[in-house]
Amino acid sequence: MENNDILIRLRYALDIKNKDMVEIFKLGGVELTKEDVLKILTKSKEDDDVEVVEDENHMKCNNKMLESFLNGLIIHKRGKQDPKQAQSTNPEPAEQQKDHVNNILLKKLKVALQLTTEDMLEVLDDGGIIVSKGELGAILRKPGHRNYKECGDNFARKFLKGLAVKYRD
Repeated sequence: MENNDILIRLRYALDIKNKDMVEIFKLGGVELTKEDVLKILTKSKEDDDVEVVEDENHMKCNNKMLESFLNGLIIHKRGKQDPKQAQSTNPEPAEQQKDHVNNILLKKLKVALQLTTEDMLEVLDDGGIIVSKGELGAILRKPGHRNYKECGDNFARKFLKGLAVKYRD
């Protein structure tokens, strides 16, 4: 699943307005205009046989931008937290951690929306997928842990669908 698609689905699920999207990106450390956000939120014109042609009405969201948005969402929902003495002010980006984007998405949404494991299981159930606590725990683990499991696109898609059911109804 593309990062733009993740942002489109997340925006719909949480009913985030365009000006709030700009503010959330800003909180995450990325300066974008409302027009840039609209370009990110438009679907790209693509065919199966042809590579995606750059379009002036579309802007690709890279992993760093998505992670900045998710960090901004945490600050937007929970407020800015003062770093502890031993904690660095800027966490290492996921691109350097070689972590899967969908795993980061679930972890950061869990923090931003203050979801418990039971809440996440309920959201996944609303999205049409039944998962055990152990499977969810494996997805939320740190990469390199022996029980770590990569989160697939379908799993992330079902989670975002479940969020839409929970927050839009």
